[in-house]
Amino acid sequence: MPSMNLRLPIGDFARMTHLSVKALRHYHDVGVLAPAEIDPDSGYRFYDLAQVPVAQVIRRFRDLGMPLDEVRAVLQAPDVTSRNEVIVAHLSRMESQLAQTQSTVASLRSLLEKPPRTTIAVEHRSVPATPALAITQRVAEADMQAWWAGAFDELYGTLRSAGVSPAGPSGALYSGDLFEAEIGEVVAFVPVPRPVRVDGRPSMQEVPSAELAVALHQGSFGDLDQTYAPLGAYVSERELGVEGPIREYYLVTPTDTEDEAEHRTEVGWPIFATGAA
Repeated sequence: MPSMNLRLPIGDFARMTHLSVKALRHYHDVGVLAPAEIDPDSGYRFYDLAQVPVAQVIRRFRDLGMPLDEVRAVLQAPDVTSRNEVIVAHLSRMESQLAQTQSTVASLRSLLEKPPRTTIAVEHRSVPATPALAITQRVAEADMQAWWAGAFDELYGTLRSAGVSPAGPSGALYSGDLFEAEIGEVVAFVPVPRPVRVDGRPSMQEVPSAELAVALHQGSFGDLDQTYAPLGAYVSERELGVEGPIREYYLVTPTDTEDEAEHRTEVGWPIFATGAA
């Protein structure tokens, strides 16, 4: 039986663990996996046989896309509970990413199999100024899904704590910069019947009045562009568009049902005041 204190050159250790020499050196530099010994004259790294299982675990975590700082946290966890918390958090993110991938694949299949929508039912709507509990932040498009979910969790949690029921469906305002530059101001809001005392990010705001061309989107958030496109065409063809944020109202959301086909979102495009359509 080989000794667990067997000194292994870095090349042999790389072949045994399927981690490249370059990766092993990097893991040493960032404090994820230090060699058992470093020759003081040559600087050559040596590993123990006992480190092979640790390296194999590291490789599998990396195959799952776990960032190195989280790998380090797992390996250095003071107890099993702390270690498992890091692992479960990463697995939850992977499940979310998998669900997003599946939704995108389904959306792409739908685009390929069905003709694009060129017309859509549009309503002209005059929306009055509305008091709301809101969170305003500059958000990158890549972070939008996580930010959106976190913002509305915080808003509804604040209302529950205050014992206040929403005065209407939640919504959000999206600045043009978000679409054009992939980062811009977003206002997530929930209408309220009276002022709410708050701490943290939420604040009482007045959602401004607006004249909107409104279309109903039925389906997942990932397919919203299929409603934005014909709605934008409708506004452009009639030369109705004005500067201002795009507005969305969330009538049926993932918190109401997991069936994406049942989700309902109203999309409001800012227009001139033209009266009823």
